[in-house]
Amino acid sequence: MTNLSLDASPPRTRSSLWLNALSARFGQHSRTLRRALKTVAIVVGLLLMALVVTVPLDLYAQCFFALACFAAMLVIRKMPGRISVLALVTLSLLASFRYMYWRLTSTLDFDNWLDSLLGYGLIVAEFYTLIVIVLGYVQTAWPLHRKPVIMPSDSSQWPTVDVFIPSYNEALSIVKLTIFAAQSIDWPRDKLRVYVLDDGRREDFREFCEQIGVGYLTRENNYHAKAGNLNEALKSTDGEYIAMFDADHVPTRSFLQVAMGWFLKDSQLAMLQTPHFFFSPDPFEKNLDTFRSVPNEGELFYGLLQDGNDLWNATFFCGSCAVLRRSSLLDIGGVATETVTEDAHTALKLNRAGYNTAYLAIPQAAGLATESLSRHVAQRIRWARGMAQIFRTDNPLLGKGLSLGQRLCYANSMLHFFYGLPRLVFLTAPLAYLLFGAEVMHASALMITAYVLPHLAHASLTNSRIQGRFRHSFWNEVYEAVLAWYIMGPVLMALVNPKFGGFNVTDKGGVVEEKFFDWTLARPYIVLLTLNAVVASTNWAGITMRSP
Repeated sequence: MTNLSLDASPPRTRSSLWLNALSARFGQHSRTLRRALKTVAIVVGLLLMALVVTVPLDLYAQCFFALACFAAMLVIRKMPGRISVLALVTLSLLASFRYMYWRLTSTLDFDNWLDSLLGYGLIVAEFYTLIVIVLGYVQTAWPLHRKPVIMPSDSSQWPTVDVFIPSYNEALSIVKLTIFAAQSIDWPRDKLRVYVLDDGRREDFREFCEQIGVGYLTRENNYHAKAGNLNEALKSTDGEYIAMFDADHVPTRSFLQVAMGWFLKDSQLAMLQTPHFFFSPDPFEKNLDTFRSVPNEGELFYGLLQDGNDLWNATFFCGSCAVLRRSSLLDIGGVATETVTEDAHTALKLNRAGYNTAYLAIPQAAGLATESLSRHVAQRIRWARGMAQIFRTDNPLLGKGLSLGQRLCYANSMLHFFYGLPRLVFLTAPLAYLLFGAEVMHASALMITAYVLPHLAHASLTNSRIQGRFRHSFWNEVYEAVLAWYIMGPVLMALVNPKFGGFNVTDKGGVVEEKFFDWTLARPYIVLLTLNAVVASTNWAGITMRSP
């Protein structure tokens, strides 16, 4: 019996190997077949969309088509789940692409050079808006919603972490809170070191750090601003990981235990970002009394966009409330110094080098929002200029190392800050007609309505479904309209000359209680509003006088 069993064993082994090989080959063919079917489905879908977008319809047929799509949208919006979101996105793209196709083929028959100049300017602004809408859907339609990974129970396996708190001109009373909170982070004492990186070279900071036993690092100059400060600190420290907090961002005790698990699970993970949460109102919230009742300006980015970026492995580093792997950071030459948005550029470089980035949408620190509108605008100008610099010098659509999804997410985040000029085009388009009689769109009012309304309605309601509690459509218009005039110039200048301008620090000195109207910042919009009102009134008076 034993011999028979031994003799029979090899055939059974060969049979098992043959079956395993057959199964593996079948699995490989099955995966290939699924990929092929998916590709065919995408191609067929795109062809059908192209057919729907380009089919010519008269006014009544277009109105019927628009009403049918709108009715379908109203039904689908009530359905839960991500599939319904994708259906809404598809309907929105159909309406928007159909509108743009109609604009390009039926409305550009201009009679003179002024109509041509202003009309083509408007179509370029609309085309930009369409690109941002499409890329926005790619970013936000399917957010990842990553969950924390639990740390090993044996703390001897936990890595060493250096906490960097860079400071330049913040008051010690503000930075103290962050330092004390960093010291209190729940992590083995022998594996946690806190450093204040003082670019202001202040003696009271040095004395305070010595008194409480935290590291104090400074340098002889301020080359490359915050990025240079961080890179200098890298030379004097040796922790396996680096947690970074702005001087006013107070971390929770659980910060590292929430964030570090993913680094132990993914050896290629170079950076993990958590949200920036603010316990004070920003200028919009303070002046309009919307604090905690309306999502603030940054909530869309930290509540949805970063989760969407995470799906594509394209999470942005935001300069604070984040952890970076030292070896990965050193591999790309440290924090990027070529642009004024060193954080976003560093994340791009990490992704180009093949490293992963991640996002946990769990607030683990709280900070101060910008106190005044002027400081808020100055901060957004720096962000806009920095993104334009990256787009100009290290364009994510070009070069090696990025997947298609990463390229699109980075590109959309940079293109977003180009909205200044298109927004001003839309705001001044009525003046072009009222002042100069320029016809920037050659079509009847009914045809314009039949194509424009579906485009705007679908885009607005679809984004409302996706963005939900993170951004209300009306407030999006308010935020961008206020900033448009001020970011337009720096963005255009950065595209022409990326090295122009310096790094401006966002001052944060506490909470401003009093309210005041900033007439200087409001001046361009007061002029625009006055012009529209005067010209509209004049034209209305002329029409009234001519009427019998």
